[in-house]
Amino acid sequence: MGKEIKLCLVYRDMWQSSGKYVPRVDQLNRVAQPIIDMGCFSRVETNGGGFEQINLLFGENPNRAVREWTQAFNDQGIQTQMLERGLNGIRMSPVPADVRRLMFKVKKKQGTDIARSFDGLNNPQNLENSFKFAKEGGMIAQAALSLTFSPLHTVEYYIDLAMKYLELGAEEICIKDMAGIGRPVSIGKIVKGIKDRHPNVLVQYHGHSTPGLSVASSLEAARNGADIIDVGMEPLSWGTGHADLLTIHAMLKDAGFSVPDVNMKAYMKVRSLTQEFIDDFLGHYINPRNRYMNSLLIGPGLPGGMMGSLMADLENNLKSLNKWLAKRDKKAVNQEELLIKLFDEVQHVWPRLGYPPLVTPFSQYVKNVSLMNVIQMIKGRERWSMMDENTWGMILGRSGKLLGPLDDHILKMARDQEREFYTGKPQDLYPDELELFAAKMDAKGWEYGEDDEELMEYAMHPTQYEDYRSGKAKERFLEDLEKRKAASGQQATTVPVAAPSGTSSADYQPKSMMIEVNGERFKVAVSYGDEAPEKRATLEAPAPSPSPSVPTDSKAILAPLEGKFFLTKESSETPIQVGDVIREGDTIAYIESMKVINAIAADQSGTVVEIVARHGEEIEEDDVILRIK
Repeated sequence: MGKEIKLCLVYRDMWQSSGKYVPRVDQLNRVAQPIIDMGCFSRVETNGGGFEQINLLFGENPNRAVREWTQAFNDQGIQTQMLERGLNGIRMSPVPADVRRLMFKVKKKQGTDIARSFDGLNNPQNLENSFKFAKEGGMIAQAALSLTFSPLHTVEYYIDLAMKYLELGAEEICIKDMAGIGRPVSIGKIVKGIKDRHPNVLVQYHGHSTPGLSVASSLEAARNGADIIDVGMEPLSWGTGHADLLTIHAMLKDAGFSVPDVNMKAYMKVRSLTQEFIDDFLGHYINPRNRYMNSLLIGPGLPGGMMGSLMADLENNLKSLNKWLAKRDKKAVNQEELLIKLFDEVQHVWPRLGYPPLVTPFSQYVKNVSLMNVIQMIKGRERWSMMDENTWGMILGRSGKLLGPLDDHILKMARDQEREFYTGKPQDLYPDELELFAAKMDAKGWEYGEDDEELMEYAMHPTQYEDYRSGKAKERFLEDLEKRKAASGQQATTVPVAAPSGTSSADYQPKSMMIEVNGERFKVAVSYGDEAPEKRATLEAPAPSPSPSVPTDSKAILAPLEGKFFLTKESSETPIQVGDVIREGDTIAYIESMKVINAIAADQSGTVVEIVARHGEEIEEDDVILRIK
């Protein structure tokens, strides 16, 4: 009998590598027992990553989802695992240490056994707290090596990194091949290097299948001592997802490894239910291209987990770009052309930004800068003319030290914009906030929840949590789903709607609805008279200054891209006011686009005479932001 290889079903990542959303809690509960009945999994990835945020976006309580979804596996002794992003916790931006500590405590209480922690820059100092907090909370601390392929990311580099993680308290190691571009032989050498030094440390391989290398990588990992292989299954295997269970199972068995048998009746049940969830509503958020494998991604090395959002961003930006080109009687660009230009630009940009591993969130930053460069150059503007604030944070060391040197042009831009580099410990930049959010919940009369889970959720995802509690998130989701179903010719169906926890069904009132009159559809607002203060929007926006009569010879400053407009990025900032004198190059506002914040610089100098754009509202490219004289 050969060495035993265990299998982990990455059911959460299967969905998020394919599209935007994950199944609802009622759907997850239905599929849990058939997954158990398959009889071949020692672990199941149940939550983490964007799971919480995505639940909030479609109006569901993620704490309830995690507790109910993990329960069946806990009862059967199947370990559950989550993905967390180190300094960023389970969101895309840094998290205060006290919120991170509470997160691990809550997730263990909710039924999650293993915390797979990774840092987007592979900085050990950002993961030290993750290992410490995970073990304090009773979880197994697994450290993930964010795998990428560059002249700097060698076999020796990753073996040394694993040793540092173990010294800091990690109990297991994951080879996180998020783009599937790790070369199989090198992955085997990394696993062997770890096992030679620590034969009793469990090593787990996680590889996306996008460019087609992960099957061979799974075999090389197993041959060199890996203990667990992550797999996906139909109808969400392959493409930007993961190698299929049946393929990996057959390959390992033929190679002489001992692998548990698969109950095919249960397999077909899970397969059928997963397809049912896709047909219900999730398929409307899965780009068909994400179901294809693509060897072109070996070059740019973009991860499968972000391809869903990439294609959505590409689609939105393509519409905006072609609208801009049409206004100027220029030839339109198709999606294939834009995609190839983007891949080429990633390869140009990546080394100049210091070779950050292409994993969340830094893969998004590299992709966003590359896409902005492509769009700006198509418009006849200079490369690097639009750099979002999140990318600047990475460049300046606010997330830790980059492995490679920055390009001279980037350094000059930083000097010209008087930006300061940070060399301290990144966590120190983000002071504790639990008391602040506890006070906000007290003021609103909101309960902290079992094991303080609602407090953790609010502190982790404040904007999304407030939208969930108010019902805005569910309203927006249902409206968007209705549009997508109508566009696909599918008859609209009712998606189960649960009132947010802590509210009664009477409090959960729609703010708009779709009605049909003589075959024509209209969106109408619903009013309930004067609302109590606690039912109003909780996000406070700076009020634009009242505008006097606008001079006829005023000049407009236009939005350089589409997205959500903000006058300020942080509450401590003072927004632009009518009467302010601005200089060309001054930051005047921000636009959130493609999950990052873009500072908008004035392209001319003058005195502000009118602020046109509204804080927190969507804005189109070339819309007027403000007028100056």
